Amino acid sequence: MRLSDFWRLMDDEFGAGYARSLARDHVLGALGNRTAAQALEAGIGPREVWLALCDDMDVPESRRLGKDHKPRKTG
Repeated sequence: MRLSDFWRLMDDEFGAGYARSLARDHVLGALGNRTAAQALEAGIGPREVWLALCDDMDVPESRRLGKDHKPRKTG
């Protein structure tokens, strides 16, 4: 998972404003008592951080892949 995918999933699930606050302030025991932002800065992969957040925030399995986005038209 790319970092941009992580932020898209965060925005889709929690809303753009709350996603940033959550990443900055919510401590995740599964990531060594780090926030998502700290974990990403420490080199933990975005997928691992996303799944830890999903577990901690009780995001249902059905929403862990994010919303379906229509492909952009090119050309």
